[in-house]
Amino acid sequence: MNRRNDANKDVLSKIHEQIVKDQNNDSTQTGSFPVVRRKPKRVSLNAKATRARLYSSVLVTVLCALLGFSYAIQLNNTTSTYETMSEDELTKLISETSTQVQKLEQRKSELSNQLDSLKDTADKNEKAAEIARQNAESNGILSGRLPVSGEGVVIRISKGSKRDIDASILFTLLEELRNSGAEVIEINDIRVITSTYISDTADGLDCDGTNIKAPFIIRAIGDSDNLQNAVNLAGGVGSRLKVKYGATVSIVPSDKVEITSTRSAPQYTYAHVVE
Repeated sequence: MNRRNDANKDVLSKIHEQIVKDQNNDSTQTGSFPVVRRKPKRVSLNAKATRARLYSSVLVTVLCALLGFSYAIQLNNTTSTYETMSEDELTKLISETSTQVQKLEQRKSELSNQLDSLKDTADKNEKAAEIARQNAESNGILSGRLPVSGEGVVIRISKGSKRDIDASILFTLLEELRNSGAEVIEINDIRVITSTYISDTADGLDCDGTNIKAPFIIRAIGDSDNLQNAVNLAGGVGSRLKVKYGATVSIVPSDKVEITSTRSAPQYTYAHVVE
C-alpha cells in the first residue's frame, strides 16, 4: 500500500509540474496559446523587374503567335476561295480588275492634266505679276515717284558773267538732254517730269513753283557719251551758255548718278480710266 501511495504521489507531482509549465508557457490567463505571426517576404526591385519582363515576353510571344495564326488562316481562306471559283467567276474577276485599272489610269491622266494646268496658270500668274511689277517700276520712274540711280552725267552751270541765265536756255538744255536719251533728269533737287516748266521771275527762275538760282546742278541718267555730246556739241547749248551768258559749264560722267528727289502722284479731277 505504501508503495502504491508513493507511486500515485509521484504521478500527481508530475501532472502538477506539467500544469505549472503549461501555465508559464501560456501568453494569457485564459489558456489561449500565443499567436506567432510570420514576417512578410520582401521582394527586391530586381525581382519585380525580372518578373515584369517575363510577363511582357510571354504576352508578346502569345500575340505574335495569334497574329501569325490569323494571317495563315486568312491566306488559306483566300487561296481556297480562288481555288474554288469557277472559270467564269475568275474571268469576271479579271475583267473587273482590268476595268478598275483602266479607271485608275484615266484618273491619273486627268490629275496629271490638272497639275499641268495649275503649273501653267502659276507660271502665267508669275509672269503677269512680273510684268505688273516692271510696269509699276517704269511708271514710278517716269512719274518721278521713285528714286533712281545709274549711268549718266552731272552738269554744273555757274552764274553768267555777261547776263543772267534765263528760263529759255535752261529749258533748251533739258530738251537736248531728253533728245539724247536722258531717262531721268533733276535740276537743283527738283525732279523733272513731263509737266515740268521753267519761267523767269524777278528773283531768278521758277521751276514747278520752286525758286532756283545759279549755280545750277543738273543730273541726268542715260548714256554718258551721248549726254556729253549733247552739251559739248559745237554751236550747241553749252557753247551758247559760255559765249552769250558768260557762264562756266562743266560736265562730269559717272557710272552711278543718284537722283533721290521724288514727286507725289498727281490727283486728276476730270480724267478717268476707261473701263
